[in-house]
Amino acid sequence: MEIIEIRENKKEYLSLLLLADEQEDMIDRYIDRGWMYVLDDNGIKGECVVTDEGSGVLEIKNIATVPKFQRMGYAKALIDFIIKKYSGQYSVLQAGTGDSPLTIPFYEKCGFVRSHIIPGFFTANYDHPIYENGVQLVDMVYLQRAL
Repeated sequence: MEIIEIRENKKEYLSLLLLADEQEDMIDRYIDRGWMYVLDDNGIKGECVVTDEGSGVLEIKNIATVPKFQRMGYAKALIDFIIKKYSGQYSVLQAGTGDSPLTIPFYEKCGFVRSHIIPGFFTANYDHPIYENGVQLVDMVYLQRAL
């Protein structure tokens, strides 16, 4: 297993990015200013984009695993890599996600705790309703962990 930084042609991974953020113009808001990493384990299995949000905060903007390889530890491996790589450079690693029973427990298992909420984020910023596990996402839930 190898984690590789992608510096150019990041949109080549658009199909993977769209798994975690299903509107391309939202991805366009952060892809060029973010550091992008792909996890290769006999083929690309996952990706992660992180951005510097200022004040010592590093944010996971996008993290996704190819569906048939989900629940095999690839996303956790990417988060562990980010923690190791940026520890000492940033004080907090945060992630924003919908209030979903699929994603919140994953982040909590990785040591994140709920930080704050942006009410109506998904309904205000996406041109269509976003559903996860049959539930419409409305508010953005931020989770943080110390680096």
